[in-house]
Amino acid sequence: MKHPMRSIRCAVFLATLVFTLPAEAQQSCESLKRIKIPNVTITSVEKGGSGYELPGMTGAGFMDMPPQKIQAPFCRIQAYSEPTSDSHIGIEVWLPDASNWNKRFLAVGNPGFIGSIASGGIARNMERGYVSAGTDTGHVDQGFEWAIGHPEKWADWGHRAVHEMVVVTKILAKAYYGKPIKYSYWNSCHNGGNQGLNEAQRYPEDFDGIIAEDPAFWISRLQPGSLYISWLALKDGVDGPGYIPPAKLAVINRAVLDACDGNDGLVDGLIEDPTSCDFDPSSIRCHGQDQPSCLTDAQVDTVRKIYEGAKFNDGTPIYTGLEKGSELTWAFMIEKEPFSVNLNYFKGMVFENPDWDFRTFDVDRDTRLGIKKTAAAVDGIDPNLKPFKDAGGKIIMVSSWNSLALPPRQYVEYYKEVAKVMGGFGKTQDFARLFTVPGSGGCPAMSNPNDFKVFDALIEWVEKVKAPDRIIYPHMKGGGMMGGGGEVYRTRPVCPYPEQARYKGSGDVNNADNFECVDPKK
Repeated sequence: MKHPMRSIRCAVFLATLVFTLPAEAQQSCESLKRIKIPNVTITSVEKGGSGYELPGMTGAGFMDMPPQKIQAPFCRIQAYSEPTSDSHIGIEVWLPDASNWNKRFLAVGNPGFIGSIASGGIARNMERGYVSAGTDTGHVDQGFEWAIGHPEKWADWGHRAVHEMVVVTKILAKAYYGKPIKYSYWNSCHNGGNQGLNEAQRYPEDFDGIIAEDPAFWISRLQPGSLYISWLALKDGVDGPGYIPPAKLAVINRAVLDACDGNDGLVDGLIEDPTSCDFDPSSIRCHGQDQPSCLTDAQVDTVRKIYEGAKFNDGTPIYTGLEKGSELTWAFMIEKEPFSVNLNYFKGMVFENPDWDFRTFDVDRDTRLGIKKTAAAVDGIDPNLKPFKDAGGKIIMVSSWNSLALPPRQYVEYYKEVAKVMGGFGKTQDFARLFTVPGSGGCPAMSNPNDFKVFDALIEWVEKVKAPDRIIYPHMKGGGMMGGGGEVYRTRPVCPYPEQARYKGSGDVNNADNFECVDPKK
């Protein structure tokens, strides 16, 4: 189904191009600067080739990048969009030469609240033959100050900036190549996964294929739900009774595996479905004095509440907790201080106060205030994906059961809601599939793109109508906390939810070929 207002807007853009762009500019990089796009100012157009050096990028948190040599000819456009009077959305588009273009567009997402354009990532996509683009989400401040007193910027960060970037990219690419982009893709994680979900829900015609990995979604509930986990352990300091020393996380994890590892029929150090685990932390309660191998009463209470997740005073869930089996990743959240993204949300948007102290956090009161102030601008939770399906879109959702900082079960609950709206899992899987990954600490496709080939699966689905019925995940040792790098010691199939991997009963248990995808409820 095409949307009337979207069609009108596109018609205006096309008319603008026809009447303002000389025919020869369709082949000229330099001429792109003359294109007129409503609310958009093109500030720089640059043509370059192999050997061009992209300066390094520092002071941008997760997006620090060294200088890099570009290995392919390109046209680079820098611009900004001002869809509201308080918006200033930085946009960068890289176009490969027509001879190198694969007819596809692959955008680049943004982690957290970081206001930076990942020029290096965009350039790498371009070198692979993609039109690529990114945005600073409407600010360049790396902290939270940008949000104070600027609710329109919340919406720019929440959803509007990516859409503006898509509109600009498609217009420039059509002008440069003389033909439209054939396939448009989104592939990102954490906040980038949230950006992908918002695109599917709010702007269903922007992308043909979306990968939304471990998304930081339902922001107005995720941020208090995530902060709650840190607050539980840290509200009284590291000497408080409920604090859990990092060394005890391995003790808890070992007890969980002893209780639930075999639930899927195979004892292998993995819990295929943590929702089936009924481990009770009181089973390792200290009898007498505190010891490194057990939990005090206060620590038992902390662990139990981390599993349960944040709730309103009436017991209604706010957001799910961390899963049983994920304990080895908890130190990031509970060792010394809360995750900065959680704090920035409250300092910048909810209280708009740089001096706000998380120790004053009241999960019921402060969550309700955050929902009232921010939900419309930042939440992407609409389960009605029919417009996206009708536009021909395909989406692969990935949720890591051992996810770092982002409780994963809420994403599974969202997918169940999508299935209800769309008429069941069967009809939903025609265009949207969820893959839950045991053992992954988060972002498995971005950490291991050459081995966990989710993007390849998406391209086959979009372009060859071949839906993924399993994707092989490599388990690695010696890599980072999220699984990147290291040596592969095991492969397993990851199955489309609600199916799970089950050992066939013979052959190497570390070889994915010896597993099948089954629905455990059938």
